[in-house]
Amino acid sequence: MKKFPNLACFLLLSTLFIKAQTPCEDGFAGGFPCEGYDLMNLFDKEKLSNSNGSDIWGWTDPATSKEYAITTFGDKTCFIDISDPLNPLYLGFLNSNIFFTTKVWRDVKVYKNHAFIVADNVGAHGMQVFDLTRLRNVTSPPENFTQDTVLTSGIDSSTIASCHNIVINEGVGVAYLVGCNSANGGGPIMVDISDPKNPVTVGQYTESGYTHDAQAVTYRGPDSRYTNKEILVTSNGSQRGTNKVVIIDVTDPTAPQKIAEIAQFNAKYIHQGWFTSNQKYFLVNDELDEESVGNNTKTLIYDFTDLENPIYHSQFFNTTASIDHNLYVKDNLVFQANYTSGMRVLDISDIQNIHEIGYFDTYPENDGVSFNGIWSVYPYFSSGKIILSDFNRGFFIVKKSETLQMENFLVKNPFTIYPNPAKNNPILKSSQNTPIESIEIYSLLGQKIFHQKEIQQLEYLLPTESMVRGMYLVKINGSLTKKLILN
Repeated sequence: MKKFPNLACFLLLSTLFIKAQTPCEDGFAGGFPCEGYDLMNLFDKEKLSNSNGSDIWGWTDPATSKEYAITTFGDKTCFIDISDPLNPLYLGFLNSNIFFTTKVWRDVKVYKNHAFIVADNVGAHGMQVFDLTRLRNVTSPPENFTQDTVLTSGIDSSTIASCHNIVINEGVGVAYLVGCNSANGGGPIMVDISDPKNPVTVGQYTESGYTHDAQAVTYRGPDSRYTNKEILVTSNGSQRGTNKVVIIDVTDPTAPQKIAEIAQFNAKYIHQGWFTSNQKYFLVNDELDEESVGNNTKTLIYDFTDLENPIYHSQFFNTTASIDHNLYVKDNLVFQANYTSGMRVLDISDIQNIHEIGYFDTYPENDGVSFNGIWSVYPYFSSGKIILSDFNRGFFIVKKSETLQMENFLVKNPFTIYPNPAKNNPILKSSQNTPIESIEIYSLLGQKIFHQKEIQQLEYLLPTESMVRGMYLVKINGSLTKKLILN
């Protein structure tokens, strides 16, 4: 168990304190265990869906720079404007296009301002396509959207029905459907999405069996033979056969060619993986070893210096016992969604010395071996927002703590705020007869909430009555900054 030995006490605290913009202090943010990451907002699952949460992805509107979360549930896909994380706007949802059961997993990716959505453990669902630019003009949210089109036909008119996942390299107009209930045994199905509303199946790969997940990249790694080629790396999990990672040249999606594969004989289920930023290493999660063997949370590392001869490099065990699920790499950090232990952030700048640098745990009850808690994480917004999908609780927005770095601790600050924490309208006071000339109040995301110039006073009443609970930065005279907590 974590720091709340009494779960009823935790639930009471979380009811009282889960609010927007809650800093991570003393190991908790609004009742959620954390280190180095603040809670910006939480959408309870009940506000979005009656079924369990699954995948999540993000979209930044190139016309407005607004940021949107696309979070999925068994019965629907939800679209949330998170440009203002203190006041996220639930714009609407796209329902499943067929009857769903209680054990449906839905996955989504984005290309050319369109969302492409598949569902697992269902009938003839196919691939839904939704034009994300429709989110610009929602007048009565939440709106019940309709899909723009759906792809249900594969090669030789075969049916594309249930698929576990969809993979897209956003620089190339090809989608890869994997783990489909189709004639090719669940191997990748290549779909031309260059015209998003008119997707066309153009190829498939059948040589290596069922693919659970994959990553597609334009290759710029150390193996110069494949520079600028389109490479698909698949995670082929199996509970009965061989677990392996397969490297495929998909430069011509109509004729994919296997480059190499590497089997992991002691793995229990090769689930998903991602390249390091330099494309030298490939990191993989083994989803079922924690449950069946009793390992702590494990990450496998493969050396892909030679794509035609991939080799096992090492493995990293974390301190938690939780099951690992999805992981994504940004720069030298790995953002892992590890079910009951939440989002775990690893520093991989030295691949020989991987270590955890922070976390945000959406499942405070325990770090046990169960399929509860976080499902996936999306860390790619330029603003630094990170969005999390949780199987039990819904949708979270978090951000690295104190990313503004506005406070200059080397300068003695002649101003005080009292009371602090405050419920509303605290007083800013000069303690050295230095006049208050100007005031700016910022959220943790750098959004300016309030600005007043030409004050020329020694005391000033801060107008906070309309602000939500959380931490703010009060910038005084354009140079010095004080923290303000509203409770």
